[in-house]
Amino acid sequence: MSVRTRFAPSPTGYLHIGGARTALFNYLFARRHGGQYLLRIEDTDRARSTPEAVQQILDSLEWLGLSPDEPPVFQSQREPRHAEIAKALLAMGKAYLAYDTPDELAAMRAAAEAEKRPFKYDGSRWIGMEAKDAPSVAPAIRIIAPREGETVVKDLVQGEVRVASTELDDMIILRSDGTPTYLHAVVVDDHDMDITHVIRGDDHLTNTFRQCMVYDAMGWRRPHFAHVPLIHGADGAKLSKRHGAVGALDFREQGFLPEAVCNCLLRLGWGHGDTEIISREDVTKIFDIADVGRAASRMDYAKLSHFNGVWLRAADDARLTREVLERFAKRGVLFGTDGAARVETLMPDLKERAKTLEELAGSAAFAVHEGPPPMEAKAAALLTPEAKERLKDLAVFLTDAPWERKDLEQWLRDYADVKGVKLGSVAQPLRIALTGSTTSPPIDAVLAALGRGEAVTRILAAAEG
Repeated sequence: MSVRTRFAPSPTGYLHIGGARTALFNYLFARRHGGQYLLRIEDTDRARSTPEAVQQILDSLEWLGLSPDEPPVFQSQREPRHAEIAKALLAMGKAYLAYDTPDELAAMRAAAEAEKRPFKYDGSRWIGMEAKDAPSVAPAIRIIAPREGETVVKDLVQGEVRVASTELDDMIILRSDGTPTYLHAVVVDDHDMDITHVIRGDDHLTNTFRQCMVYDAMGWRRPHFAHVPLIHGADGAKLSKRHGAVGALDFREQGFLPEAVCNCLLRLGWGHGDTEIISREDVTKIFDIADVGRAASRMDYAKLSHFNGVWLRAADDARLTREVLERFAKRGVLFGTDGAARVETLMPDLKERAKTLEELAGSAAFAVHEGPPPMEAKAAALLTPEAKERLKDLAVFLTDAPWERKDLEQWLRDYADVKGVKLGSVAQPLRIALTGSTTSPPIDAVLAALGRGEAVTRILAAAEG
């Protein structure tokens, strides 16, 4: 049977970065084995599920390059099927009608708490009850848990895990209002979607034993399970916003590339020797769920920034230019065709130092500005009277310079030699005049990108300012 995996988020908020890693592992496992990777939106919590959250999940997966191979399945649309299976189990004698009222269930829990014992539901009084003897309340349907032995799950990450049948109780599969419970719906959906491998967080491991009751009662083949450890913050606590960005699209807003985010997530719990930077194409050839460790991983934002810098330098210049210009447009920064062309011309040099698209946009801002750029206070302080005189002289000198980058570098070196000064004392005032900052791409690259007219205008403005 062809491998089929699924990612099954609940649309009650943003896509957490831990969920994004789960989606990534499902995607990679399916690709590694030539199978399909599917998406199921588990939206049965009607009070908390929102269309906005659904769209955010879809947008996040698309940005990460993890869109499913088939249209998403919406769990809420399958409730008749969930009810059908619950009633089938009832008809087979593997489930029963339970007539407990909410008050009775609360009393059972209170008694267990008072006796300091775990609450375990006992509905044996309802099994085999004749309809004429049933109370006049709407019943729930509960599956009959195994009474002896143990349930064994051979997990692809956690190894063999066992739970004694005495630890399981008769869970509700269909509520008294006719709606299915989550644990029941998931099994029916996974069966109907022909899911062969369930890869999810290890916080679901205890659910697996209860879900196996439905699989086994229906005589359905269980899928292979793989429960991956969760992602924690640097302090070992559950990853939350206090640690930094945790929503997939938060990382996009902060200027991270999707390939860097996926690379970082991949290395949180999965390893292949000493390999750190690895492309999607390469990892799909070697990904093995058996290489996922059992220990929780800790989100490393410094490593993510490092990865992002590596992927930025490898990225196509035209793509990075589009990303930067889109950020300018969102902020209302005006730029014309000339400004866009300057950014693209400078991109090979700009991306060498940047760690994020935000940094890249900040370092490129001077290029889209028409006329003298805003001046940083630190830079302005270095424009001494002597530096301004140097700029006036340079404006005249550069008027006749050949305007190709390879020629401009030599032209400036010749100027420094003729004047008997160090190249730095020439380049730094120029850098400040042209960019408004003490840091920038190489000055010959800046001059070439700005063009003679714009460059001389900025130099003279700084000299006379």
